[in-house]
Amino acid sequence: MNSFNRLATDRLLIRTLEMKDKDPFFKYRSLPEVYKYQSWRPADLNDVEKFISANTAIVPNTRDSWLQVAVCLKNGQLVGDVGIHFMDDDFQVELGFTLSPDFQGNGYASEAVRAVIDYLFDGLRKHRITASVDPDNLKSIKLLENLGFRKEAHFIKSYRMNDQWYDDCIYAILADEWK
Repeated sequence: MNSFNRLATDRLLIRTLEMKDKDPFFKYRSLPEVYKYQSWRPADLNDVEKFISANTAIVPNTRDSWLQVAVCLKNGQLVGDVGIHFMDDDFQVELGFTLSPDFQGNGYASEAVRAVIDYLFDGLRKHRITASVDPDNLKSIKLLENLGFRKEAHFIKSYRMNDQWYDDCIYAILADEWK
């Protein structure tokens, strides 16, 4: 079992994704408007169970690993998730985030990502956080820019997904910019 510290905000609890999350996780992750910009899409609940089982074995802050954390309302209801990619060095991470369409527009994604960034910069002493985003994913870009991320690159048809090539933009923020 991994040892991700639970994070709490005014309205949210952020914790390791657990098997009890499989049904709501599958429900929103299998929606076309959600997987449109994502490389992983569960075909069925079995895919989700395998994903969650593998995820629970991840030790946070282990080089070259992805940890998916659950974003829950205070009552425990899963509303989204944040992926944390611990890079090949000890100083940089990449973030990804997904929020169920049923809960978008309430500031939950910003609140969750902000809490995870605080954890990464203040708790784990990371130097730099990046996010890879499709240039058409305007909601995610707005969220990143509102949190202070800057666009560092726009790669043309550099990302292959579902037998098609897509553009990829890289946004980043440094620890000393976060303060």
